Amino acid sequence: MMQQYLRIKGEHPDILVFYRMGDFYELFYDDAEKAARLLDITLTQRGQSAGAPVKMAGVPVHSVEQYLAKLVKLGEAIAICEQIGDPALAKGPVERKVTRIVTPGTLTDSALLDDKADNILLALCRDRSTVGLAWLSVASGVLRVAEVAPQALASELRRIDPAEVLFPQENPFEEAKGFFGTPLPSWHFDVESGRTKLLKQLGAASLAGYGCEDFGLAIGACGALLEYAGRTQGQALSHVASVTAERSAEYVRLDAATRRNLEITETLRGEPAPTLFSLLDGCACGMGSRLLRHWLHHPLRDRAVLAARHDAVAALQDSHVDIQRSLRQFSDVERITARIALLSARPRELAGLRDSIALLPELREAIPSVTGLLKQLHDDLQTPQECLELLAKAIQPEPAARVIDGGVIAKGYSAELDELRGLQSNAGEYLVELETKERERTGIPNLRVAYNSVHGYYIEVTNAQADKVPADYRRRQTLKNAERYITPELKAFEDKALSARDRALALEKGLYDDLLQKLNSFVKQLQAIARALAQLDVLASFACTASRRNYCRPQFSEKIEIDIEGGRHPVVEAQVEGFIANDCRLHAARRLLLITGPNMGGKSTYMRQVALIALLAHVGSFVPARSARLGPIDQIFTRIGAADDLAGGRSTFMVEMTESASILHNATERSLVLMDEVGRGTSTFDGLALAWAIARQLIEGNRSLSLFATHYFELTRLALEYKDVANVHLDAVEHKDTVVFLHAVEEGPASQSYGLQVAALAGVPKGVVRQAKKYLQLLEEASVSRGSQSDLFVSTTPQPAEPPEDPIRSELQKLNPDELTPREALELLYRLKKL
Repeated sequence: MMQQYLRIKGEHPDILVFYRMGDFYELFYDDAEKAARLLDITLTQRGQSAGAPVKMAGVPVHSVEQYLAKLVKLGEAIAICEQIGDPALAKGPVERKVTRIVTPGTLTDSALLDDKADNILLALCRDRSTVGLAWLSVASGVLRVAEVAPQALASELRRIDPAEVLFPQENPFEEAKGFFGTPLPSWHFDVESGRTKLLKQLGAASLAGYGCEDFGLAIGACGALLEYAGRTQGQALSHVASVTAERSAEYVRLDAATRRNLEITETLRGEPAPTLFSLLDGCACGMGSRLLRHWLHHPLRDRAVLAARHDAVAALQDSHVDIQRSLRQFSDVERITARIALLSARPRELAGLRDSIALLPELREAIPSVTGLLKQLHDDLQTPQECLELLAKAIQPEPAARVIDGGVIAKGYSAELDELRGLQSNAGEYLVELETKERERTGIPNLRVAYNSVHGYYIEVTNAQADKVPADYRRRQTLKNAERYITPELKAFEDKALSARDRALALEKGLYDDLLQKLNSFVKQLQAIARALAQLDVLASFACTASRRNYCRPQFSEKIEIDIEGGRHPVVEAQVEGFIANDCRLHAARRLLLITGPNMGGKSTYMRQVALIALLAHVGSFVPARSARLGPIDQIFTRIGAADDLAGGRSTFMVEMTESASILHNATERSLVLMDEVGRGTSTFDGLALAWAIARQLIEGNRSLSLFATHYFELTRLALEYKDVANVHLDAVEHKDTVVFLHAVEEGPASQSYGLQVAALAGVPKGVVRQAKKYLQLLEEASVSRGSQSDLFVSTTPQPAEPPEDPIRSELQKLNPDELTPREALELLYRLKKL
């Protein structure tokens, strides 16, 4: 047996091998030590190999999922080695083989997966100018490919958020360091081989119909991905029947910093709530939650698709309650369908699928005004009658959890199984009849016929009646006060009954495997139903949020503009009472808003709410505002907040400048840019100079629609230089020794910063605040004595102490326009022209 184990372990040297031995999965040697440490299970030893004891650790078969879940969370991969031979027939060790490999990216078991998030396996392949990506959710069968520039890879990884990344072992990716990585030989990523694998998987002669025929590296990555996923599942991926090519022009681009700063699915502290996703996720089932997460990270630019979603949300305003009530009764059809395709669906999952399909007519009746997108969903939710009939006929109303326990296949599905079950159920009647007959034959009134799992069937006679035992009774077991016997008749029945049980379990397992094969023909239909259920769930959740929180339908225009009236931050609004709504108007003649005001005044909240309203509009949701009109937006950039990137060796200021550089290189006139406190990570003059230059570049070069928050009051002069720059501020008022934040956006620059008052509110000791006030007074007096700080931007060249007299200025100072005659004025103009 150990020879067999070592051979199998040699094929999987780098991962833990769970080796099936009866009711346990055992681990040996180094695997045992590692598992004992990670899982907190007992490490023991048994026998010897090469003169050293064999170290062992094991987990029970019935609770293996919880141990697998823990190992996967720790980033471990596990090979599951099952007994595939019959122990009763084996002359040596029972035959075993690895039936599947569990890795972080290839999980399909519902016990190991997050209901609200997809588990993604991603493959990467690159050359000097391009990175090819292919990613797959094995649990749903959704396969996607894309090609991006190398500098966009970090952003793509944050968008896709894979559980596992495959890459060529000779060409690792620095950007993927934070993810669980699996290196593969480079030849796995061969483009032509990948094309052949993908065409075979799709059953197609060409990739033209899938929109990815021009891809090269992505197809190579796709080949490696399909090979790896198929090998870990131990069989073909029949539910992967399509591939989607993603191109950047389809989506409103969000880079990694923007996804983080807007707290779409994760807070800045890495927590799951409060986020935009946690606020909007009123979905009734996991399928809807996963699709909502995908939509939030993939805002669309296609106005027709968005209009269809908005129409559906409007139509569901009055019926979302009934739809969500119905959807809550559905099982996870998407994941069950994938497990059917992988032939690993459990009996209770099939029962859940059967009950879910039976609910489809009721759900379809609840869908209102079947036009547009809702009509398409209504059509996709038609009941697959053959599938429903097969499941109803084959599976018991309340099946056992495991096929090996029996009690899964329904009565009437197989005459042979019913007959074998009849032999078992009739055993009770037979034993009662035999007991009555033997009491009459022997004259022993307390004779008892019974069964136990250790000794089988027996006849029990007390010692007091032992002299009446007939000659054909054979002793089976001796007890303290009784003897147990077997007769030839009872032995013949025992053989028949016990073999019937074993035969029934074997037949039931075969019937169940055959049922999964039959259900495979319905996989495409069930996948379409799952997609429709997920979309309907998200749209109903949008409608619920819109009606409960008073959201409005956004309007789209062809002009470059963002016109929001009464906008609110969706997440902050849900956390506080009396949120102050604010307007935001950006257009071709008003491209940049310089936002000033005190700390805690609401500048960052105001900026984020504009970006979130734009994002929500482009995923198909209504938005938190009285009205919102948006022109075309291609990208949303944010530079908000910063922290040291210690692992990457970057300071706060370096992170800030890196993000700013990305914006200045990539933002276009159709981009929405949010810049908060640029330059604060360095000295005052350096920061002020950088903020000034960056703001000018956004106005003159990028010409983006920008919100630029700053504490550098000098920047407000930009509005005097550029007609498409406007000053706005968030107001506050002093009351005695404290400050009251009004959170209302007003036109014009702020009058003061209120920094000392905020420090007092934060709990800075009063003595420290008093000292700061004295020092501030000294600084202000010094500033007045040497002139205003605004001189910073008059010129960067050295100025002479006393500039020479300007003849034009002297001439102008002498004249009084009110006293000039027209002729004198004309002569003056000629004199000035000569000067």
